[in-house]
Amino acid sequence: MDIISFYTVDESARVYIANTKKLVNDAFKIHKTTPVVTAAFGRTLTAATIMGSMMKNETDLLTITIKGDGPLGGIVTTANNGAEVKGYVYNNYVDIPLKPNGKLDVSKAVGSGTISITKDIGLKTPISGMVPLTTSEIAEDITYYYAKSEQIPTAVSLGVLVDIDYTVKEAGGFIIELLPNAKEIFINNLENTIKNLPSITNMLLNKDDIIKMLFENNSVIKHGEIEPKFYCNCNREKTEKALIAIGKKELNEILVEDKKAIMHCYFCKKDYVFNDEDLKSLIFQI
Repeated sequence: MDIISFYTVDESARVYIANTKKLVNDAFKIHKTTPVVTAAFGRTLTAATIMGSMMKNETDLLTITIKGDGPLGGIVTTANNGAEVKGYVYNNYVDIPLKPNGKLDVSKAVGSGTISITKDIGLKTPISGMVPLTTSEIAEDITYYYAKSEQIPTAVSLGVLVDIDYTVKEAGGFIIELLPNAKEIFINNLENTIKNLPSITNMLLNKDDIIKMLFENNSVIKHGEIEPKFYCNCNREKTEKALIAIGKKELNEILVEDKKAIMHCYFCKKDYVFNDEDLKSLIFQI
């Protein structure tokens, strides 16, 4: 259940392989998603947690936002370099027919739209890029983002296998970034290998050695290993600050009209309830 990172000995590529079954299953349980939403959401969570773990500093944050005109509406995921990720979907209940091959139709659920990736690395303004969705299957869209927005040749594979009881049977993915040292023969061999690979979920189910399947004739050096988790860092203190930021006038109106305030976290579905005494205390602090 880890993200494992590798570098090829000849410094042609860096590779991240993730098994995200537990975190995607945790997300399914929290958000109560239908299978096609679980697949789309799980792929995006997997991508975010891998890309987050690729960032340098503990305070760095990466956010993937997908907006489409399909019934799912959109997806938001945020991850840090500790492989902690959280997210939500605009519509957790989407029920559409399967593809002719019997697979979940993620592309139709998402629809046409955009994918944006924002990196907050402590600068005054976060770094952000946006590209159109090319297939709305998530992996290909992130590959396109890397090529167009960051000019980094990258291979991305993401997969979620939903069981008959709607739980997550397997989930994971890999991201391979080509480094400046990569030679054409290496790139061609890698492209041919990836074309002939089984799905990432099949490889994970069969406990295949994915690294050997990817780089049969190239040595690799393990760089690190980290456990991905669905984790929301919301708490009551942060929620209080958000309420204070509303302002005294607005809080007084809530106190008079509703006698309480309920703050809902979209990421973990937790509700924070502030009764009249709580509101009076917050108003006093302003």
